[in-house]
Amino acid sequence: MTSHTSDGGSVDFLPGPILLIGPPGVGKGTQAKMLVEQFGIPQISTGDLLREHRQRRTELGMLAESLMSQGELVPDDLVNDMVADRLAQPDCERGYILDGFPRTLPQADWLDRYTAADRVKESASSGRGASLAVYALSLVVPHDELLRRITGRRISPAGRIYNIYTNPPEVEGVCDVDGSRLEQRSDDTEAAFEKRMQEFSQKTGPAIEHYRALGSFIEVDGSAPVAQVTKAIFAAIHAFRAVVT
Repeated sequence: MTSHTSDGGSVDFLPGPILLIGPPGVGKGTQAKMLVEQFGIPQISTGDLLREHRQRRTELGMLAESLMSQGELVPDDLVNDMVADRLAQPDCERGYILDGFPRTLPQADWLDRYTAADRVKESASSGRGASLAVYALSLVVPHDELLRRITGRRISPAGRIYNIYTNPPEVEGVCDVDGSRLEQRSDDTEAAFEKRMQEFSQKTGPAIEHYRALGSFIEVDGSAPVAQVTKAIFAAIHAFRAVVT
C-alpha cells in the first residue's frame, strides 16, 4: 500500500471514514481542512448539510425547517438520512471526514450499521476507502485553554478573527485591517461555553467511549501547535489503516 507523507503523496492510500470529535474551540475545523488538503476527501458537517438541504428545498430540508420553525430539535433519524445521502456521493468513495458527527451514541450506532453495510457491499480491496472501518480521532484541550480560546474570540464584520489572549489586535477592540469594531458573538460568552461543554459531555461523551471500546479511537493533544497536531493525526491514520487493511 502506497501512503501519503506530510509533504503530499500518492492517491493509492485510502484514508477511509475519519471522525473528528471534540468540544467547541478544540480545532476540529482547522484540522479537517488539513485532512482535506492531504487526502483529497470531503469534509462533511451536519450543520452544512442542514443548511444545504434547506436552501435546496429538498424533502429532508423542508421537514427539518418545519420542525425548527416550531422550536423543535431536528431528530437523529432526519440527520442520519442527510448524512447517508451525502455519503452516497462519488467524492466519498476513498473516504470522508465527519466533523461533529456523530454527536450522540444513537448516531454512532447508526453510523456503525451504515458502514458495516457498506463493507458488505464493497470489500476493502475494491479501492473504496469508504468501505473501511471508521476511525475516530478525539482532539483534547484542557478546559481553561478552551475557555480562553472561546471567550477571547473577537470578530470583525468582514469575518477576521482575533483573540484578546493569544492574537490581540494592535488597538483594543479594533480590526487591524479595516478599523472596524470587533464584536464578541453571543455564544462566545463564558456562560454559553459552559453550557455547550456540559452538553458535549452528556451527549457526545458516550459516543467517545463507544469508539474507545471498539479500539478504533485515539486521543490527540489539540493544545500543541497546529502543525504538530496535524502531524500526529496523519501518523495515527496511517498506523490504524496499516493494521486494519
